[in-house]
Amino acid sequence: MAGLLAARALSETFDRVVVVERDVLPDDASDRRGVPQGKHLHGLLAGGLIALNTLFPGFDADLLAAGAVQGDIQSNIHWWVEGRLVKPEPSGIMGISCPRRLLEHTVRQRVRALPNVQIVDSCDALGLITTVDRHTVTGLRILSRADSSAAGELSADLVIDAAGRGSQSQRWLEELHYPPVEETRIPIDITYVTKLYSRERGELDGRAGTSVSAFPGLPTGAFLLAQEKDKFILTLTGIYGEVPPMDDDGIAEYVARMPARDISEFLRTATPISGPLKTHYRASVRKHYERLTRFPAGYIVTGDALCSFDPVFAQGMSVAAAEAVLLRDLLLADSSNLATDFFAEAAKIIDAPWMIAANADLRFPEAQVAQTSKGRAANEFLSLVYRAASVDAAIATAFMRVLNLLESPQRLQEPAMVARVMEVIAGNDMGASIPVQVGEP
Repeated sequence: MAGLLAARALSETFDRVVVVERDVLPDDASDRRGVPQGKHLHGLLAGGLIALNTLFPGFDADLLAAGAVQGDIQSNIHWWVEGRLVKPEPSGIMGISCPRRLLEHTVRQRVRALPNVQIVDSCDALGLITTVDRHTVTGLRILSRADSSAAGELSADLVIDAAGRGSQSQRWLEELHYPPVEETRIPIDITYVTKLYSRERGELDGRAGTSVSAFPGLPTGAFLLAQEKDKFILTLTGIYGEVPPMDDDGIAEYVARMPARDISEFLRTATPISGPLKTHYRASVRKHYERLTRFPAGYIVTGDALCSFDPVFAQGMSVAAAEAVLLRDLLLADSSNLATDFFAEAAKIIDAPWMIAANADLRFPEAQVAQTSKGRAANEFLSLVYRAASVDAAIATAFMRVLNLLESPQRLQEPAMVARVMEVIAGNDMGASIPVQVGEP
């Protein structure tokens, strides 16, 4: 996804754009091997949908025409956070639900239609080509998987690494004697199990889904979401050693531990249409390219190669889309120091979703990563926001806008919002005893 979106960003300023892809890409909306978690639930946040519509006008209409499901994110999905249901009132935040394969296929078709973009699949990227002084990247060494003897070189004015968590950029740069890239790593040890079920009229009272988030004391979660062609996808999550079961009885027992009753009710009569799939994910990793004092010209790193998030927060594709919009805008503005400007601005894009996910994961003592005092204060206040959001629709909507990357987390700490949260907590006898100080989380 990040590579396709980067290609779209480049297409406005370069005569020729070549996408080098390891997989053999399908012509239809099929799964592919290079997305090992592709059959699990994927989410496109509202902020990500806006970015995709910016890059591809009418993109949401394309998805809907292909069978995707649309609805109000707050009222059409029940969100259980810290054991409380976020008040399900209309918010005006529209979301679209569909499988990863359909979303990627729709993007790929749009990119393939660009006259100056070529996609070369079944091809490995072997390393960078640079000037003799190693100050500038001038191309990429490649090897065809279809013909292993067909090693070659691609000359380029700009090379983008969108290779995801398997990125080789750090190794390649160190081989060129550039300094190592600093990393922030948060172990989450998350396992998720997914099954597909047929979707019948009237299930979940007609809503698109239900989500249950893990929290300290209950390290398990679930997301049941409507998909295209009358399907429901159920993804169960377990963190820090909690592993969801794969048999039907075990799944039913696992879900019964959760505060949402409608998933259990759904499973009593649901018809499975796939076997279970399991994936394990060890850590969230943020690579701080913005902190490097030396970096070659003609090279950029984006998407999961720049920052890979805890997947339960569904931030990766949306952040990649925002980074593509940023890249397009910097190129159109003829940035004189593209890499420096991109990494600095991309860090700002990453900051909010990283903080949201990291603060949530670091609440668990199993993370064994010390939280800052600001992080602890933020989590204490967010706990109050969760309580207030269960009874106050305006607070719930503000919270959902932040989660969907439509507003900064600072929105929740504005004086008027803090006052409203505390008033709701006091008025509903929710036992708030945490002192709140407005400021940077």
